[in-house]
Parts: sequence; C-alpha cells; structure tokens
Amino acid sequence: MLKVGIVGFGFMGRMHYRCWRQLKEVTVAAICDSNPGALENVAKNRGNIAGAEGDVDLTGVRCYDSYEQMFRHEQLDAVSITVPTHLHASSTVAALDAGLHVLCEKPIALTLDEGRQMIKAAERQGKTLQIGHCVRFWPEYAKAKEIVDSVRHGRVLAVTLQRLAATAMRKSHSWFLNEATSGGMPLDLHIHDTDFIQYLLGMPHAVSSSGVRGTDGGLTHMVTRYGYDDDKLVVAEGGWGMTPSYGFDMRFHIVLERATIAFDYQRKPTLRLCPAEGEAVEPPCGDGDGYSRQIAHFVQRIRGENVLPVITPQDAWNSLKIVLAERESAKTGHTVTIDIGNATEDCYAV
Repeated sequence: MLKVGIVGFGFMGRMHYRCWRQLKEVTVAAICDSNPGALENVAKNRGNIAGAEGDVDLTGVRCYDSYEQMFRHEQLDAVSITVPTHLHASSTVAALDAGLHVLCEKPIALTLDEGRQMIKAAERQGKTLQIGHCVRFWPEYAKAKEIVDSVRHGRVLAVTLQRLAATAMRKSHSWFLNEATSGGMPLDLHIHDTDFIQYLLGMPHAVSSSGVRGTDGGLTHMVTRYGYDDDKLVVAEGGWGMTPSYGFDMRFHIVLERATIAFDYQRKPTLRLCPAEGEAVEPPCGDGDGYSRQIAHFVQRIRGENVLPVITPQDAWNSLKIVLAERESAKTGHTVTIDIGNATEDCYAV
C-alpha cells in the first residue's frame, strides 16, 4: 500500500486528494495546511475546473498544521505539494530530504535557481520529482501530441493557443494576484500553454511578447510568438482579466500540411480532426482528466514501472525559463533569445 501525504489543502490540494483516492493500493494518510480554515468548510468549491467540489471525507486522515510535523510523525512514501508557488522550493526540498517522492504543482518555482535546488535535491536523494504540468496529460492535448508526432498529416505549419480566465476579479484578494507569491498570470496561467508548446515542438530559440497590466501593475493579459528555426507560426494568448460572467476557456488550433486539429473546452465534441479530404472526425481520447492521469503516471514511476516520463524536472525548468523570457520581453518590448542550458549547470542565462 502506497502511503501519501498532501501539503496544502486549497483547491489543488482537494483535487489531488480526489485523484489519489481513486487509485487502488493507495491511501492518503495525512494532510497539512498552515491555515486552520483550509480544513474547515471542505465542501466549498474553490477553482475554475470541476473536480474539487462537493463533500471531502477526511475520516481516517491525520491532519497537521506544518509539513515538518507531518514528515516527522508519518511513514509516507510520497507527497503532493499544492502550496502557493513561492513555497514550492522549500517544501519540495524538505520532502525530498525526508526521503519522499514528490509531485509538486506547477510551475516548478518562481526562479530558475529555486527550481535548480529542487532538481538537485531529487538527484541527491534518488527520488522522483514530477511537476504538475497537467495539460500534457489532458486527454485532448495528449491526443493532439500523438497525432502531430505520427506525421500522418504532415508537418506543423501553425499553432495558436488561448487560455482565458476571470481570476483577477474572482480572486482579487488572493495570493494568486501577488506576483511575489504566484509569479502572476504568466507563471500561474499562461505557463500551461507555454509548456505544451515545448512538449509539442521543443524549445523555442526566442520569444516576442506583448502584454497589458492590471491595476496592481502585474501582467493580466499577454500574447507571445515563439521563434523556431523553420517558418512555422506559434502563438499563445493568456489572460486572467476576463469578467466573471465570461468564466474560463481554453482552446487551440494546430494547422498541419494535410489536416487541422481543433480543441475548444466549451464545444462538443471538444476535439476535432479536420483532414484535407473528407469530413471532420472526433479522435478517441483517453479517460479521465489531466489531474487524475498525471497522478496515475506518477504512481507508475515511483513503483518502478517501465514508463517513460511525460514530464521531467528539466522540462518543467525549461518551461519556467521560457515564461521568464516572455515576461522580460513584454516588459522591454524586445525579442528575448533563450539560452538552452541544463538546470544543474552552474551557469545559465535567459
């Protein structure tokens, strides 16, 4: 039986709790949160994606107000880290040094140096570190990656992605809106699509971004063009300044030489493959959502099953590097070249 703990019990902690409890031979033994209110009113829905709402039964789960206490008193195998981003590095390193495998929510950290500390801790302890870039596991995104990699419909000509939310108005007093704790919209929201672009096409050599800032001075909406060595056009738009009545949306279009792949979170069917000849079809996608699928994959890896990692710590570090370059480009108005280095090298640059 795999014994798991959860550090942080807000929306994402509740989501991980749901996913862990769906798995066989897994038990959530303990959770911790420094905010006493986080373990009260556990039926309250706190996010923009379904799955963490409804009653949460904590019967038999031991609760702590610090991960130090939890790690000291519990014999755990693995832990989910679902705390605000500025706490990712310290809590992840502590968990790894306690001998635990770690699934940490995205982004890996606020800075490249913090991310590097996390990666080095995992290497030092010989433990699995997986960062929760759940979009790589989202059934429609995973199927799109499979179609592109097959090259049955030719090479990629263009990719456009959008991710739009009402976070700024709905969570005006939350840590999400504080760049010092979340990294702001680019690191919290937009990085989903940046990471999928890296997963689909590899590292871009440069980014050119434009953005607008909210009343707090942080980037609230941005558009980035990603530079590659060939002539394909790759653009992603992200923003969390939508009105509450708009809600949340995510979509993409991938234009291939002989087909178009279209995904729209609000459309039924959500994913369509539109070939150059014949009618559009609905490609079969896997079951579940990105959250449950990434945790199932994490379990396979820590159990030593022969599966290739969908996301490596280096991948997550690279996505942070790209987004930091995007943020710099939006600030300066200039294209930013990305130096492709290794997270554990002593020197790196954006």
